[in-house]
Order: sequence, then C-alpha cells, then structure tokens
Amino acid sequence: MSPPPTSPLHLAVALDGTGRHPASWREAAARPRDLFTAGYWADLVAEAEHGLLDFVTFEDGLGLQSSHVLEPDDRTDQVRGRLDAVLVAARIAPLSSRIGLVPTTVVTHTEPFHVSKAIATLDYVSSGRAGLRVRVSARPDEAAHFGRRTIPRVGSFDGPAARELTAGLFDEAADYVEVVRRLWDSWEDDAEIRDVATGRFIDRHKLHYIDFEGGHFSVKGPSITPRPPQGQPVVSALAHRTASYRLLARQTDVGYVTPHHAAQAAAIVAEIRAEQEAAGRAGEPLHVFGDLVVFLDETTGAAEARRERLDGLAGSPYRGDARVFTGTAAQLADLLQELQSAGLSGFRLCPAVLGHDLPAITRALVPELQRRGAFRRAYEADTLRGLLGLSRPANRYAAGLSGQGGPSPGLSEHAGNQ
Repeated sequence: MSPPPTSPLHLAVALDGTGRHPASWREAAARPRDLFTAGYWADLVAEAEHGLLDFVTFEDGLGLQSSHVLEPDDRTDQVRGRLDAVLVAARIAPLSSRIGLVPTTVVTHTEPFHVSKAIATLDYVSSGRAGLRVRVSARPDEAAHFGRRTIPRVGSFDGPAARELTAGLFDEAADYVEVVRRLWDSWEDDAEIRDVATGRFIDRHKLHYIDFEGGHFSVKGPSITPRPPQGQPVVSALAHRTASYRLLARQTDVGYVTPHHAAQAAAIVAEIRAEQEAAGRAGEPLHVFGDLVVFLDETTGAAEARRERLDGLAGSPYRGDARVFTGTAAQLADLLQELQSAGLSGFRLCPAVLGHDLPAITRALVPELQRRGAFRRAYEADTLRGLLGLSRPANRYAAGLSGQGGPSPGLSEHAGNQ
C-alpha cells in the first residue's frame, strides 16, 4: 500500500495559534493581536494555498491549552484560547479555492450527529474540500465542562492506567466515525428531486435510517444534510501507539504519525498496515503522514539560533512527540524524501512560528521539492479527495450495495421528520 519513493509527496500544514513553539507569539512575525480575527486565519490559508499544499488542519480543544498533557496549568506567558475550528474553516472556505480545510473535533464529549452535519455543511461551503481531524480527550477538566461522564485522573500519560483509558477512548472514536460516515451516506446522491411539476423536492425512499447500535452510540438517522459533495469528506487522526494506530486502520483516510527516523517510520507503517488488514481494509487507500515541527531558515545556524532564542523565552527547551527539524529547505527536502522511502506518503508540517516558518515552507521548501520533481506545480483536482488520489466512494445504502455497511430501508413518503 505504500507508494514508491519516486511518488510525489503530499504536504499539509498544521495551523495552531501563532505556531507550535510556546514562545512563538513573541516573535515579530507572529501577529498575536490578530489571533482571534478572521483575517489572520484567511492570510495563513492563502499562504498555504500559494504553496499548493494539499490541506491545512485547524487545531481545537475543549479546554485551554496547557503545558501539561492531562491537566490545565496556570501559565500566563503562552497563548491561551481558541476560536472554534469548524467555524473558522467555514469562514475561510469562500476565501480559498483549491486547498483542503480540515478542522479538528474532539469526539469524546460531542455528538456524531452534530459533527456529521457540520462537516457536511463545510463540504458544501468549500465545494468539496472538507475534511475532519478526529481527536480524543483524556483530560478530567474537559469532562467537567459537560457533566455527562467522569474521566479519572491517571497520572503519567504513559502509565498502564492512561493506556487503558486511551484505548477505550480510541475504540469509542472508531464507533463515532462509523456513525458520522453512515450519516453522510444516509441521503443517496440523487435523493433531491426538486421537481416543481410534481411538487416533490426529495425522494423519501432515498433517505435511510442508519439504525446504528453500538457500545457507545445509538443513532437512528437519517441526517438532515444531504450527502456531501465528496460523498465522504476526508477523515484523519493523529496516532502515537497501537490503540490509536488501530483507529487509523479502521476508520481514517489519513493518519498522522510521529517517527523520529526512517526505521521507526517503516515500523509504524508496517504496524498500521497490519491493523488495516485485520480490520478488513487491506485493499483500501490509507495515507500515512509524518508530523514534523519545523524551524526553517536560509542557514542551519540561523534556524538553530532562532530555536535557542525561543527556548530561552519559554524557559525550557521545546519538546514534543514529533521530531523537531532545524535547518534549511534543502536539508528538510532530503529528510522528507528519506522518510518517504520508509513508506510515508506525505507530511504534516507544524511551523514553529507560523508567521516565519509557513512562508519558508511555501516559498523555499516547495520550490526545492518541485526542482526535484517531488511536488506538484499546479493543483490537479478541485476536491480534497481528488488531491489525495482518493476516489469518491459509492453510497453504502444505494440499491445493490447492501454488502457495504448494511443498508436500512428508505423512509416512507408519509414518514414524519426524523
């Protein structure tokens, strides 16, 4: 399933505050006063689209950002607060034309019905460029915002209690995505008739109950939003270990992983492919993207000096799950091609400082990859699925496709609102 090393790379960028480094907002290029304006996000997406990137992801959460993984902190020297990712993507969609828009949604405390119609709406607003990044939450303080469930405190994120908790959350997330996908299919593509002469706007036989009954959700359906332009918007998730690799294998089109070298990348890809086969999806396309935090400058020394300066402002060296790259565009291109040879089909780059590193990606890295024949010179498709080489899937509930998810019967002409 992995592409040959000569295949063109796919590139995405993570948009998160003023950048991945916690002191990024203090840089001259950061524009912290504009952070909660539509213009700020429109400018970032325009720059990413200028670089012909496949898509951008918008970070989101249900609690304030924190320097701790599982609990809030009381720091006041870092960016805190976010706009809603789905609403930002919807606001930016009419201002862009080709790039994919992938907001993050925390699925642990939200309802799949609401998310399915929100992302379907985004797909309509963007004319087929919507995606969804699924995220789980193991933070007790975020559970307290809703009061419907209790998340226990588990101490270390790598401890056995945390692993058991997150395994359950990822299993729940897989069911969540299954519900979302079935709701997207609950309207057949030609369910809308719009026949003025007969007075029929829809064919109720082509709207379907999904009748999902699982360990976490019971959802009847159908959706209130017609099937999205892409049929199924692109679903993605970030994964660090087996439980989350299983979610990628079962339910996503794109998975983000965090290898630090080629051998680790190859091992991760092999584990995901094995999980994909176990899930019965061995023949289906699944992109595996590597996450990289980037400090990108004209010289290695300049990049290293900038990183050291930001670390000094933050009070400690930056560390995260993803590998941190510090260097030039040519050096980063070398690294991307090395990791691609291990089975990765693309990368989600996380700019350390968005105002500095995003333009460096689009105006230095992209031309370098183009010179090597490793990246597109023009957008070749109008939809996100098209950019990623993913075909538009058939509707599982359409006649003759009963083997693709178990269709339920259409609604009768006289059924009430569902």
